[in-house]
Amino acid sequence: MSLPVSSGRPGRTTLWHVCALAVLCVLLYPLVWVLTSAVKPADEIISSLDMLPSHLDWSGFSTASQGIADVPAWRFFTNSLILAIGAVIGNVLSCSISAYAFARLRFRGRGPMFAVMIGTLLLPQHLLLIPQYIIFQKAHLIDTYVPLLLGKFLAVDAFFVFLMVQFVRGLPRDLDEAALIDGCGPFRIFGHIVLPLMRPALITTSIFTFIWSWNDFFTPLIYLQSPDKYPLPIALRLFVDATSTQDYGAMLAMSVMSLAPVVIFFIAFQRLLVEGASTSGLKG
Repeated sequence: MSLPVSSGRPGRTTLWHVCALAVLCVLLYPLVWVLTSAVKPADEIISSLDMLPSHLDWSGFSTASQGIADVPAWRFFTNSLILAIGAVIGNVLSCSISAYAFARLRFRGRGPMFAVMIGTLLLPQHLLLIPQYIIFQKAHLIDTYVPLLLGKFLAVDAFFVFLMVQFVRGLPRDLDEAALIDGCGPFRIFGHIVLPLMRPALITTSIFTFIWSWNDFFTPLIYLQSPDKYPLPIALRLFVDATSTQDYGAMLAMSVMSLAPVVIFFIAFQRLLVEGASTSGLKG
């Protein structure tokens, strides 16, 4: 005997799909507008309400590729890559070591130190800006990449430390005990046992760190002064401010060029991102 099927369920499912598509269109509209406007003629970007251009105009990309302030565009890309890759390496190394110490090692003051670290998540970035700037200024490190990367190697991103701590706590302690019986110390246990099992958490940290560092505008604006050291977000502002007449085509082309690596990076690693966000430990 088959159970009756509710007649309202198909209609409810269709309504949810329609609502989801409507929200998706709203979220994707700015991205589609930027992509299509980047290849529009300059006189159509603001005056025309049509989404598609009357004809493709690639002059904005040629202008943007020449760079600004005597600095070629590839230099801005290189600077952003240096900052993003350096931030990824620093966060992965420092946060994983700190997470292992908080989750596995027993030492005096571990609880209060972990609480203080979590408490730093409540501090706004602007509260620490002035004292940090004074410290780096006294050390003559302004207009260098040290203020932007030093904190990444000192595990100052408490969010990623907390993420890895929760992951390590889900790993079986039997692995550590077996390694201790075989004569392994804390460093070998971390390097040969715990670190390989932290792969999902490390991937999640790497992806978010790369995207946040690539799109960071505020911190490089404070510490960098030379145009040849600017990353792409600062270069885009410089490009807009330096033009006496607003070249919207070149500005949007530069935006597309700065957005493309992040989109490609996310598409290439989205499966690993879902795996890292959904995995909380080992089972079985």
